Amino acid sequence: MENIQHRAIMDKNKIMKINIPISVPSHYKADYIKHYKKVAPRSGRLMLFAGDQKIEHLNSDFHGKGIASADGNPEHLFRIASQAQVGVFAAQLGLIANYGADYKNVNYLVKLNSKTDIIPTAKRDPQSALLNTVEQVVEFKKHSKLKIVGIGFTLYPGSAFEAEMMAQASQAIYQAHSQGLLAVLWIYLRGQSIKNPKDAQLLAGAAGIASALGADFVKLNYPDEATPAKVQAIVQAGGRTKVIFSGGEAVEAKKFLKILSEQIKAGAGGSATGRNVHQKDLAEAIRMANAITAIVRHDLSPDQAYQIYQGKRKLPRFFF
Repeated sequence: MENIQHRAIMDKNKIMKINIPISVPSHYKADYIKHYKKVAPRSGRLMLFAGDQKIEHLNSDFHGKGIASADGNPEHLFRIASQAQVGVFAAQLGLIANYGADYKNVNYLVKLNSKTDIIPTAKRDPQSALLNTVEQVVEFKKHSKLKIVGIGFTLYPGSAFEAEMMAQASQAIYQAHSQGLLAVLWIYLRGQSIKNPKDAQLLAGAAGIASALGADFVKLNYPDEATPAKVQAIVQAGGRTKVIFSGGEAVEAKKFLKILSEQIKAGAGGSATGRNVHQKDLAEAIRMANAITAIVRHDLSPDQAYQIYQGKRKLPRFFF
């Protein structure tokens, strides 16, 4: 008899258990499982390619020293997502609407809210309001025929506006699940009351918030002075909500892959990467994305993944 909370999905090598929240109606469970299998095949871990920074960081992430000139064009993001093995590409609906018709093979996650970084936290606690509703995402999915698998929402615990954002996030997650869509939270501890946004205990609290709101995955900052025990405590606090850590600012590829591998070994449910991929030219960005996928999806070592980044090794195939 099927357990309504879990369903075993078997590939050639292992069994992947998918938690199906009971907020997903029975007639949408098949869609939920299909979406989950698309974005997190084989391992159940998510490789999220973040393309929402066109609003979040304006142009500073896309132009400057050490950044490939191609990154100035928003289409660079879609070319990477289309040609690399990523689980899902996250961006705002408007950006997807502008380019999605030319990149129909991509799994999309629609970010429902965004804000710029122009106003510093020291002047005003952050607030990120809705750009689109889940209802609009569902309508867009139907008429665009794109592979829209879920929604994303950014939340700022510690902000004076946290209650409003939590209410919006909770509603969005419930509505997404009611349509068989996945829900991913971006949770950043920000506000004048937050002294250290990378404190492991606070990050565990953020993971707990994501669980209480019903998210499938939550993207968090990686804790300061991270140890396996700290990461495990954060993951444990998330429960069935899988924790993925932000890739952060661009660092040397070998170092990045080593840190990612340590996160996965400690129980992280995947990776969320933007700048460490898209700031490279197309060929290098594809290799980097595939190297990340090699660790997240296939449990390859950092050295093996680095060989993929160097072009000396091919990414294994998967069976979904």
